[in-house]
Amino acid sequence: MAEQVRPHTTEEPALGDLGRRVAARRKELGLTREQTAERSGIAAGYLRYLEEHPEAAPGTGALLRLADVLHTTMSHLTGGDLDTPPGPGRAGYRPDFTELSPAECRALLGSHGVGRLGVDTASGPVILPVNYSVVDGTIVFRTADETTPSMAAGRQVAFEVDRIDDAFGEGWSVLVRGPASRVSEAEEARRLTFSAYSTPWAGGDRDLWVRIEPRSVTGRRITVASGPGQVPE
Repeated sequence: MAEQVRPHTTEEPALGDLGRRVAARRKELGLTREQTAERSGIAAGYLRYLEEHPEAAPGTGALLRLADVLHTTMSHLTGGDLDTPPGPGRAGYRPDFTELSPAECRALLGSHGVGRLGVDTASGPVILPVNYSVVDGTIVFRTADETTPSMAAGRQVAFEVDRIDDAFGEGWSVLVRGPASRVSEAEEARRLTFSAYSTPWAGGDRDLWVRIEPRSVTGRRITVASGPGQVPE
């Protein structure tokens, strides 16, 4: 599976923390500014201002309406849950558990972002987050020599990505298992650097590319079938 190309957009990047979260969430849902503004009962121009100016301070009513339209919480939009692990919310009413198909798993992996790498070390198994991309159907991430992620090379590893929606008690996860190896060819490393979706959040010199060959890919999704007011007779 080739790496997905990010679509071109004429919208300016959001600058403030609140604005970034609003813009990221509506794009994740496939909503334009105009659609989000209309459904939230606010002006499109004000939503643009909110997304682009860190000094914007919308009232509680506007934030609650935005959170409702964006299927999230006001706490998440304002960063109040930044230090809280996902999943503390109550389970959804009548959750529906389904296995994801291989095609669905590949599509979710291809959305890129941060995944969790599970690798065996001399002191025992370790799980840690890494920024990753999907290139030619394989998972690649960049790290540095003598770091824990670099120890994945030459080993069988596990790699997991997930998304949890605390507001609705829904989510999904994809688990990949397979061998990891160093990318030793200079030309291939340059190609991966050019194709990478993002740079490592940890910063610093991280010139070692590690590739994971997916030998096993499985996934599952939890959705809410209906709310208390929709209980079938």
